[in-house]
This record gives sequence, C-alpha cells and structure tokens, in this order.
Amino acid sequence: MLKKVSITNVHTGSAHETYVDTDSHEKALIGSGVAPNETATIEDIVGFDETVHRITLPKGSLDDRVTFFGGLARCLERNISIIKSLQLQANRVKSPKYRGIIADLVYDLSIGEKFSDAISKHPSVFPKELLSLIIAGEEAGQLPAVCRRIGGSQKKTARILKKLKTGMIYPAVVLTLGVVVIIIMSYTLVPAMQKLYDSLKVTLPFGTRALLAISHALIHEPWTILIPIVGMFMLFKNFGKITATKTAQTLLLKAPIVGVIVRKSAAAVSFRCLAMLIESNVRLSNALEITAEASWHWHYREFFMRLGSHITVGRTLHEGFLIESHWLGDEGRSLCGLIELSSETGTGTEMLNEIADDYEDELDGLANQIDKILEPITIVFLGLMVGFLVYAIYAPIFSIGDALLPKGRN
Repeated sequence: MLKKVSITNVHTGSAHETYVDTDSHEKALIGSGVAPNETATIEDIVGFDETVHRITLPKGSLDDRVTFFGGLARCLERNISIIKSLQLQANRVKSPKYRGIIADLVYDLSIGEKFSDAISKHPSVFPKELLSLIIAGEEAGQLPAVCRRIGGSQKKTARILKKLKTGMIYPAVVLTLGVVVIIIMSYTLVPAMQKLYDSLKVTLPFGTRALLAISHALIHEPWTILIPIVGMFMLFKNFGKITATKTAQTLLLKAPIVGVIVRKSAAAVSFRCLAMLIESNVRLSNALEITAEASWHWHYREFFMRLGSHITVGRTLHEGFLIESHWLGDEGRSLCGLIELSSETGTGTEMLNEIADDYEDELDGLANQIDKILEPITIVFLGLMVGFLVYAIYAPIFSIGDALLPKGRN
C-alpha cells in the first residue's frame, strides 16, 4: 500500500512530502527517513488516487540499486551496524518501492532475520544472481566487499544502458515517424489512389495490395491500430521475462552487434563474481556453483555448472576450461590460455579480474559507438520504408498507359 508521509522540521517549520510503498505506518516512518528533529504525519493513498500516484512517482530503477548498494557498502566498511546502514539509505533512494523495501529490511533484521533471508523476500528488485552474491558474502564475512562489488558493477551496467538508450533515440524517432506517415497516407492518399486503380481495373503489385489492405483495416476497423501499440507495450513490459528464456537468450547471442554486447556483458558479470568469491576464500567448487547461479545468461550458467562438475571429479580449472571452452564462443581458446597462465603463476583471482576488466572496457567502447553503429542501420531501414511506399503507390501508374491505350488499338 502506498503511504504519503508529510515531514515537518520542528525548528524551521519547513515541510516536504515523501511516499513509501509499505504495509504499515511504522515501516512508513522508517522508509521516509524521518530525523529526530522532524515530525511526521502519515496518510494512506488508496483507490484511483493510488493508481495515479504509482504511474507518476519514480519507479524502482537501476540507479536506486546503485545508490542502495554503494551507500550500504560505504557504511558497512566503516563498521556501522547493518540496521543503521539501511536507515541511512532511506533518504538517498528516490522511489517509494525502494523506501518500502528498506523499511521491510530494517524490520526483518530487527526481529533477528539474516540479511540474505530478508533480501530474498524481494526477488523482483534483488534477482537470484544478487542474492547468491549476498549469501556468499555473508558466509565469507565479506558482506561490505560484496555490496561494494555489486554497487560498482551495477553502476557500470547503468552507465552502459544509458548510453544504449541514448543511441536508440534516433532509430526510435525514425521508426515512429515512419509509422505515423504510413497511417496518415492510409487515411488520405491511399483511398484516393484506390478509386483510380479500381476504375482502370489495373492489376496491382503485391506492395500496393498490402498498402491498400492496411488502409482498409485502418479506415473500416480502426481498432486494429491498437494491435501494434498493445503488442509493443506488452513486449517492453515483459522484456525482462522474455529475455530470461533460453530461446530469447540464444537468439540474442546470434544477433549481429547485440550478440557481442550480450556475450561480453554476461562474461564480465560471471568472471567478476568468480574472482570475488575466490578472493573471499570460498571453496572453488562452491564458488563455481554460486557463479553459475549469478550468471544471467544460460550459456554461462551451463558453463560454470559443468566446470564445477569437472572440479568435483578432480580435474584442474584449466582442464575444465579446455573441455567446456565451446560455451564461451570464439574467445574460449584465448581464455583457456589465460587460465593456464594464471595456474602456472598463481595469479588466479588477478587474471579473472583482468578478464572482467577487459570485457567491461570493451562494453564501454561499444556503448560509446552505439550511435555510430545504429545510424547506418537506421538509414537503410528508412530507405527501405520510403522505397516500399514509392513502389506501392507509383508502380501501378506505369500500367495506366496500358489501361488507357490497350495494345492493338490504332
């Protein structure tokens, strides 16, 4: 339930409002970050008003996750209690959802639950891979370091996603304008051209028939315009669930440009996680099992699971890498060479961190060039769309002469 907390400073009288998504007034006070020199009144937001507020208020975002784990790590590294550390994050996050989660975590920890158990109650915000890292950090006594690693990796991910979104603005504008042009022509130019074509009884090419079918559907069944809109809305709404399936992840891995980004992103997360666990003195077999759970792409999840089975039967890490290198794509053999080098020199964690750094640097480079990569693709798409419209509208005109002056007429 959404709750509005009105906070007033007792010294200055200044007031502001904040919103917390939680189930009790007690938790709302925790999530609002009320200071000792402030008073607060709480109001439940219900019904249609709650719906409007949920639409307009900030959503739980990757930026909030970065802020949460970065601030938590900073506090824990200075030996501040975990409950106090969580309370200090309430005024730093922006969304009501994260404020409510902080309140829930503080409450669960106050009644004696472990941090990992409290985190596990919010899988939509803290997915399985993050939970695996937090459990490993608790077991190894390295929770501050784990939170620091999570905050740092999520910050890099957020930076790359922002660059990708910026690069997608131009293609999105072009695509939207193209759809709008087709809709406008379907209501105006195409019906007029259809009358001409019908009167001349000209055989129409496929492109023209397709454009006429679109025009007919929009004019006589205007509700059909909702189909692509609803389809795109459902796609973006369920994009995370769709990309979590093996089929979608395999297709993304084979896609040009996108496949490179997906593979490097999954590899960077996985190798960084493995390095951190080994640095924390977690047994190699357990570290590989946790890394497998933390890998968001099923190729890397399968790779580390199989790698763990090789370690269990007594093979070395390098031997396991050689056997399963096909899961790592074209770079599998070179990675095997690096692992062999690390095993000979005793620099395993250093080499794993170096691999993760290389992948992240390459991702940064790709993200910086994404607009240059997408621009020619957008131009080609725009050219194809314009070409289709020109062909569909004007191709029948070349047959008008035959219709007006039939062959054999003197």
